[in-house]
Amino acid sequence: MRIALHKNATTTPRVRTEIRLSDEPAAVLADRHHVCLSTIYKWRKRENPHDASHTPHRLQTTLTPAQEMVAVELRRTLRLPLDDLLAVVREFVNPQATRAGLHRCLKRHGVSVLPPREPPAQASGQAFKAYQPGYLHMDVKYLPQMPDEERRRYLFVAIDRATRWVFIRLYKANTAANARRFLNALAKACPLHIRTLLTDNGGAFTDRLFGTRARQPSGEHEFDRLCAALGIEHRLTPVRRPQTNGMVERFNGRISEVLATHRFQSGEELEATLERYVWLYNHHLPQKALDHLSPIEAMKRWQTSHPHLFHKRVANHPGPDTW
Repeated sequence: MRIALHKNATTTPRVRTEIRLSDEPAAVLADRHHVCLSTIYKWRKRENPHDASHTPHRLQTTLTPAQEMVAVELRRTLRLPLDDLLAVVREFVNPQATRAGLHRCLKRHGVSVLPPREPPAQASGQAFKAYQPGYLHMDVKYLPQMPDEERRRYLFVAIDRATRWVFIRLYKANTAANARRFLNALAKACPLHIRTLLTDNGGAFTDRLFGTRARQPSGEHEFDRLCAALGIEHRLTPVRRPQTNGMVERFNGRISEVLATHRFQSGEELEATLERYVWLYNHHLPQKALDHLSPIEAMKRWQTSHPHLFHKRVANHPGPDTW
């Protein structure tokens, strides 16, 4: 019969049984078997002479069961690598999470190694038109007023149709002057040659609407003049058809989820959180429409195959970088 003993065991099952059944004083048994008194007392209390399990009853983890469920679901649905998942968990779930602890969590739940993706099913009907990078959607989102602010601010958002790359800025007013500031900042930050820009019919972008009547844009609006100076074609969505700008509207929905799940004490805290979220979105969150690549990864692939679409190198920051 094969007996499994701990490598540091000083007694055998036969000796342990003798200790448990003996009526001799503990000191006599300890001297006879060359063990300490605590060993004698331990085996006298035991009913079984075999080693018990050495698995700890309390796992060393900083994640609660609910937080573990969130991490596992992110791993399954988004198929994030460990380092990218760690960056998301630290930012939105538990800032004290460690890489080793997260890996143990994934291993316990059987998702430390994911099965290969199944090939996508062939869709019936006509496929969507493929767009090259450089066609951007732009919109403005109202933000809630923070306790230290006198009025609410506005989030200007731009997203590239092909790569889903996002750029944001916060301003105190939804004006044409701030729309120009945003476009200038966008043109400097975006590695792409911006060819086309799609906006709604707000007064910050166009003079198309006059009262309740629509008219042809004059092209003399200051935002139109800046687009022309930058060599950008400015397009407008049809009146009362916001779904035409649905791509940026969907991203604004993500921003609404962030706002609904966080409490902010100041406008500075709100702005920092939104900037961190956009950074994670661009660098770490894979998109199904991009074959499960992040926007930056997709942009780098486009730069390799179509370098003429870019005016500067795409910068990437792999791993759980600190903002």
